[in-house]
Amino acid sequence: MEYLDFELPIKDLQEQYTKACKIGEDSAVDVSDTCKQIEKKLKETKKEIYKNLTAWQRVQLSRHPNRPYTLDYIKALCGNSFLELHGDRNVADDKAMVGGLGKIDGQSFMIVGQQKGYNTKTRQYRNFGMASPEGYRKALRLMKSAEKFNLPVLTFIDTPGAYPGLEAEERGQGEAIARNILEMTRLKVPIIVVVIGEGASGGALGIGVGDKVMMLENSWYSVISPENCSSILWRSWDHKEQAAEALKLTAKDAKRLKVIDSIIKEPLGGAHSNREEMYKTLSKVISESFQELKNLSPKDLVETRMEKYLNMGVFKS
Repeated sequence: MEYLDFELPIKDLQEQYTKACKIGEDSAVDVSDTCKQIEKKLKETKKEIYKNLTAWQRVQLSRHPNRPYTLDYIKALCGNSFLELHGDRNVADDKAMVGGLGKIDGQSFMIVGQQKGYNTKTRQYRNFGMASPEGYRKALRLMKSAEKFNLPVLTFIDTPGAYPGLEAEERGQGEAIARNILEMTRLKVPIIVVVIGEGASGGALGIGVGDKVMMLENSWYSVISPENCSSILWRSWDHKEQAAEALKLTAKDAKRLKVIDSIIKEPLGGAHSNREEMYKTLSKVISESFQELKNLSPKDLVETRMEKYLNMGVFKS
């Protein structure tokens, strides 16, 4: 298990607890009371740390190397029913954007999401979760297929942004994202969006328009990452913590600003600390969201969705 800087007190207590239990196992000394005391202290410390997280600490948790990625959720929620579909039928198959058909609680979904890698090799293979134009065009192709067969769309957002390379711009990165936003606003089937990790810039918006938009408790959603914001304003990454606070990028901020509809609670310590619990929670939330949307007519879906986004950022003086 890897620990972040602010989690070091938890690491120390966990090591003490492990050592104490091992002493009890390897000798005749009764250390049960000591183990109980350390365990109690460990639980209290966890609650104290995770209930007072700063915006930057939540950004760190969203990037935790043990955190589940899109394909982890798909495998857990769909089992063997998931059929991955490839290619944009134009240029290539973008490995940073995955998608296909899968069943969750007996209901078929067209599932699309950004996928990061687990190590150096797979991170390069997945381009660090940064999709190119063909990735967004693949996503749109799958969503249009879902509309044709009257299937709900489920998207998982987890990206540091769309790929900013020269070749991506040459192939129309901006147009591809803008086209997706336009087409998703008028898609005639339910769209459920879940931010599972990082939700940065247009890279997130390219698959982020939905009837129900939700964020995991320790994910973030913003026009720019804290590091890049800091480098623009202060010409240095040293002010990333300050930038994270100013950007209002946490799930609570997004809910308060009505950018999202709801927050999905994570297990204590983050989604990676108890994956099975996280999978069960997410499956339940997705099923409940679909039940709320499934009886709406295509016309009502589109009208409600458009009204929702037109009202964002509107205020009365």
